[in-house]
Amino acid sequence: MDFKGDFSTGQRRCYPLTIMDAYSRYLLCCVGLSSTRSGPVRRAFQQVFREFGLPEAIRSDNGSPFASQAPRGLSKLSAWWARLGIRHERIAPGKPQQNGRHERMHLTLKQETAMPPQRTLRAQQRAFDHFRKEYNVDRPHAALGQRVPADYYQPSTRVAPEPIWGKDFQYDSELATSRLDRLGRLRWADWFVKISDALANELVGLKWRSARRWDVYFGPRIVGAMEHPSPRSTRTVFLPVAREVDRAS
Repeated sequence: MDFKGDFSTGQRRCYPLTIMDAYSRYLLCCVGLSSTRSGPVRRAFQQVFREFGLPEAIRSDNGSPFASQAPRGLSKLSAWWARLGIRHERIAPGKPQQNGRHERMHLTLKQETAMPPQRTLRAQQRAFDHFRKEYNVDRPHAALGQRVPADYYQPSTRVAPEPIWGKDFQYDSELATSRLDRLGRLRWADWFVKISDALANELVGLKWRSARRWDVYFGPRIVGAMEHPSPRSTRTVFLPVAREVDRAS
């Protein structure tokens, strides 16, 4: 998945969000959004998940709203994917070839739908819909042996849950649990510390390490540790795990 840049359609900007099946090259989604904010992107994914099922993994670049500067590069969007059991693969910075077939599709999309752009966002969406149908069903692909993506694509057998936002992670009995507040802060016993906006309202697990330190987990992955920096200190600091640890290979 990716955004194909942005361009003007009359008085509004258009940010094309594209989602493609990596195996068959089937274009699941090509929707012109008015911004790259997390909310509209999440609604687009909700529709895709309900129609096509849940993937095992999603590959993206490191831009917003797919990733952030939070621990492990988590964003509100990718935290939701994690609760749905979807693995997020982030390509390395400056390595668009790691999403090469998607980039090639984007070049064709731009040439056939946005040179020049349509005059309204609605008209641009009609152009995207026409392109998606032709790309999936009508146009043979050399990389597919002159077959079309629809010949190879199969929807996922993993049905999207209801409600679509999924469930909290279940933690082992050895971990305490606490739900972060709407600002991503942890209040637990006499501990109070900001964890991350990306994990606002999420349930996290806490693993005891010492009287001054607890590891913080989001699902199976450690996201950092909270600790009192000195034996007499009541101040709490959070030490995040680097965002680079979950790069795609």
